[in-house]
Amino acid sequence: MSMLRRATTWEISASEESGTETEEVGGGENKCNRTERISTSTSSSSSTLLPPPPPPRPGAAADPSPAKKRRSKEEIEADRRGAEERREGRERRRTARAQEKEERREEQLRRREAAEHLKTLRPENCIKTLTVCIDPALLQQHGSDLLLGSLAACHWRFSIESQQLPHSISWTRDLAQEKDGAAFLEEEQVLLVLTMVDFMDLVFAVSKMLHGDRQELEAEAGSVLCPLYECLNRDAMKVVTLLVTDSEYRTNTHGDETLQSNLGMNNLDIEEVLVYLQLYKNVSLVFVADWQDVTDHVRSVTKALSKRPLRLLAEREELPFCVDGSWASGVRVERDGSGLIQVWGKQMEQLNRVSPAVASRVAAAYPSPQLLLQAYASLDSEDERKRLLAGLLVKSEGKERRVGPEISARIYRCFTAQNPELVLD
Repeated sequence: MSMLRRATTWEISASEESGTETEEVGGGENKCNRTERISTSTSSSSSTLLPPPPPPRPGAAADPSPAKKRRSKEEIEADRRGAEERREGRERRRTARAQEKEERREEQLRRREAAEHLKTLRPENCIKTLTVCIDPALLQQHGSDLLLGSLAACHWRFSIESQQLPHSISWTRDLAQEKDGAAFLEEEQVLLVLTMVDFMDLVFAVSKMLHGDRQELEAEAGSVLCPLYECLNRDAMKVVTLLVTDSEYRTNTHGDETLQSNLGMNNLDIEEVLVYLQLYKNVSLVFVADWQDVTDHVRSVTKALSKRPLRLLAEREELPFCVDGSWASGVRVERDGSGLIQVWGKQMEQLNRVSPAVASRVAAAYPSPQLLLQAYASLDSEDERKRLLAGLLVKSEGKERRVGPEISARIYRCFTAQNPELVLD
């Protein structure tokens, strides 16, 4: 060992000496390089000469590593609940998105169906669902072929079948397809085409019925009145129009004179019959010249029936000018009743020379028309009722004034008068 140490010491010493000489000659850079080589050779010599470290014993334990912190049951349970809540949240969001998507799809479907339904209600499409039903007895009259030719030229549907009311023309409307087949709806409009002779028999029978035993005369009446009464009794909503075909009786004056001469009845009796048919049986009368006029009347009624569904739909909807919010100095009334007092004030403003300030003051004193009427009823004399609102103070533009007896009396007459033609001023 001593020899090894001396050799090492000698080598280092020699290196230091040589390094010192080189430093003096060559400078600091060569000195660093040599020093590194000396250190490397020294470490290599030491590793070569030193014995290797002994191997670890089999029973020896490895180096201790940092131990992991064990979680408690509460922490594990909290983590599990958090994971479940996050999973449930994702499921709820997924369900909400699916529900929202389904609602949007249903809303689009409803809008599409509403648009299709509205499209079918247009007159040009609705007229395709109408069928003109003609009684076969009418085809025996001269000129009835004009009606069939006109319907065929317009590409309108018509059918020739026996009607409940003979010599009549009615209409049916096809509805949506059902499981049992196509359903149809009978329209209320009915045209009863009569000759002048049949019409005179009808007028004579109705006149005798009005001045005699109604039940007996109904049973003995001719072939026109009995079916007409049976049809009206079967369906009170039917609207029957009598078309009297004779060019000689187109005007009411000429017709009345001819009826008077043929029936021996004066104008008052004839008017009584016509008024009775119109008011009590909802039957109107139209004199036409020939079957061309009958055809024109049928076409007019058919076009009017084709426009009816769209008009009924427009009547059920809100008025187009009644928009939400204020419009034309109007007031919107909510479901809870808020806004009614403003409507009460606007109602009084409609009276002549009743300003908004006066109307607001009266509405503040009597918040409803019923309270004002009760106040009128509690007073004994008419003069007291007229002067009930005269003493109310009204503030307008920084000034105070009273309602006055004139406006008070006008408001009183407006809400208590029974005469609709009464002039308030």
